[in-house]
Amino acid sequence: MASGWAKDGAVQDQIDSTVEDGIQEARERLKRNGPSLSHCEACEAPIPQARREAVPGVRLCIQCQALEDKRQGHHAGYNRRGSKDSQLR
Repeated sequence: MASGWAKDGAVQDQIDSTVEDGIQEARERLKRNGPSLSHCEACEAPIPQARREAVPGVRLCIQCQALEDKRQGHHAGYNRRGSKDSQLR
């Protein structure tokens, strides 16, 4: 049951959109797989063998990966695009 300006099924549309965004993000990460590098492509520091085995296709050392993760940020976990109800809150 929708209320306000939201159409019927708006909540499910938001859930579906959030899931699709998560799948797309995971697919983007998979594209980066390939042979692991022995040295970080950002700072040239050696990447430990254990990390190369644990994370296939690793290209960054732990410190540079942490900076990259912080730079990219993480989404809030839900999607409000297109919801007029959420814009009023």
